[in-house]
Amino acid sequence: MMPYLRRAGLALALALVPSVAPAADAPPSLKVLFLGDQGHHRPADRAAQITPVLALRGIDVTYTEDLAALNADALAKYDALLIYANAEKIAPEQEKALLEWVEAGGGFVPVHCASYCFLNSDAYVDLVGAQFDRHGTGEFDTKVVEAEHPVTKGLSPFRTWDETYVHRRHNTEGRTVLQVRAEGDREEPW
Repeated sequence: MMPYLRRAGLALALALVPSVAPAADAPPSLKVLFLGDQGHHRPADRAAQITPVLALRGIDVTYTEDLAALNADALAKYDALLIYANAEKIAPEQEKALLEWVEAGGGFVPVHCASYCFLNSDAYVDLVGAQFDRHGTGEFDTKVVEAEHPVTKGLSPFRTWDETYVHRRHNTEGRTVLQVRAEGDREEPW
């Protein structure tokens, strides 16, 4: 991944967390399990970059590459699961634990290549919102489609360079897309 993409991803992650640090003696207010892998996106490096910054904001990040963490007992210890990996398969019991945990209110944060995870699970693809198909690279203009959403309120469209992910198996139910970019005659989530 290009250095500026890492910085942009880090900036976005930091923009989405409270900017007021908790009291020094306050326990972390949010526990996040960060599931990565040994792939070319180098999620362990990304976790090492964001973990200390998020800790200052009361967010405790635990990094793992162990898919065995996708079980009810382990997930119950966390408020959110961030996936930044390319694990192609999920076992049925792991899928069940993940889906039940999310249904019970667990936060689900699929980042970038997470849309190529767990190719054997239609339910996971529905949860993510689509499945990675292919990408190129290029410069493009963003389009805000939910201008009144708290994350995008006041955000203007901008031009950027990035991987131009194209997805298939789009799930349009129960998802909110905040920004898109043009991909031929259609729009892709951005």
